[in-house]
Amino acid sequence: MLLEHFNLEVRPFGVTPDPRFLFLSKTHREALASLHYGMHSGRGFAALIAAPGMGKTTLLVHLLGLVMGNARTAFLFQTLCGPKEFLHSLLADLGIKHRGGDVAGMHAKLNSYLLKESKSGRQVIVVIDEAQNLDDGVLELVRMLSNFETPGKKLMQIVLSGQPQLAEKLASDRLTQLRQRISIVARLTPFNADETREYIEHRLRVAGAPSDKPIFSKQACAMIAKQSDGIPRDINNLCFNAMSLACALKRTEVDASMVQETIKDLDLTTLAPPRNDAVQQRPWFLVFQKAATLLASWRDRVAFTLAVLIALGLLAYLWPPVHDPTLREHTKSLFQPATNGGDSEAFSAMTSLAHHSRHKSRAYRNQPSRGPTLPETGDTLELGPLPTDLERFEQTRIVDLSLGPQVREKTQAAPQQNPAPVEADPQGEKP
Repeated sequence: MLLEHFNLEVRPFGVTPDPRFLFLSKTHREALASLHYGMHSGRGFAALIAAPGMGKTTLLVHLLGLVMGNARTAFLFQTLCGPKEFLHSLLADLGIKHRGGDVAGMHAKLNSYLLKESKSGRQVIVVIDEAQNLDDGVLELVRMLSNFETPGKKLMQIVLSGQPQLAEKLASDRLTQLRQRISIVARLTPFNADETREYIEHRLRVAGAPSDKPIFSKQACAMIAKQSDGIPRDINNLCFNAMSLACALKRTEVDASMVQETIKDLDLTTLAPPRNDAVQQRPWFLVFQKAATLLASWRDRVAFTLAVLIALGLLAYLWPPVHDPTLREHTKSLFQPATNGGDSEAFSAMTSLAHHSRHKSRAYRNQPSRGPTLPETGDTLELGPLPTDLERFEQTRIVDLSLGPQVREKTQAAPQQNPAPVEADPQGEKP
């Protein structure tokens, strides 16, 4: 239905690595030329590194098609295996019959096959796709395959293709010998906006679309380029779904609104259930997160540690000792009433004074309010503690009596003077 609606011969945005639709951008063209030259010159090892969806497999299939006439080729993509399984798969792909699972016997069979093909003037090219999945044991076996050689040339050309994780493995110290044997490293980069539009038009043209009227508008191509980040696989998915939507709407041109609708349909984040175990970031958590950011440098961490140690040292120096007998005896006296005679008399006197003051304050509060009064001429008015401070005054005097012997002696020597009670003038009048 899609082909009939847009007058196409084949599907332009398929999911298989069809070399007919290979679009040679600048980096694709450079990678293809480098790999082809390495095979022609017999360099032995080459590597192709690119992000997922960049068209590595399509480029390699096209490369094998260029050398198919004068070479024996093997394309291995089952890389989740051990050394013995990998070697057995290599022999099977080259058409070498072998019974048994011993590694030495398979090596002998492979060496005999390589010498035979070399005498016939044919190369043996082995492409290992998804090589980032190979473990170190298999990579060591691949390195040993380069030992099949004659004094004049290598008997086998090997291309390792994989994602950026492959570059990380090859850069490790444990694979130094293998990295030294790789003489050519090719890479692929995402398309820019212009290359994305040219890529879409190229695949439509190969599929048989008429050239007089474009299927995708310029705005639609720009939106696809931005959403896909220039990754060919993502471009194919967006274009296929946008064309399907245009076919359902009976439209012959894909515009920006259809691409926007396609982007919403392909957004998987809207379908994911919300996480119930998500931890809500509270203010105190943000404070600690900020502190962790500030202490990211090791110099900051050392300075913070020294500051904490200095603060703890000063605190330990200034803090009074816990086992000081003078401090312990003084603290005990604050919470026990005096027991000797002089202290008992002073304590009783202060207690009586407190009760008398409390009684007067109650009588003062119970009188009706008549406004402020002034004493008569010649009289004196002595004010004692305010009613709200009587409790505090009593407690303060009790604590003062228990501070030490010298304070107690001064208290006993001083004459007891009762403050004159405050008496309100019943005949007072407002001024």
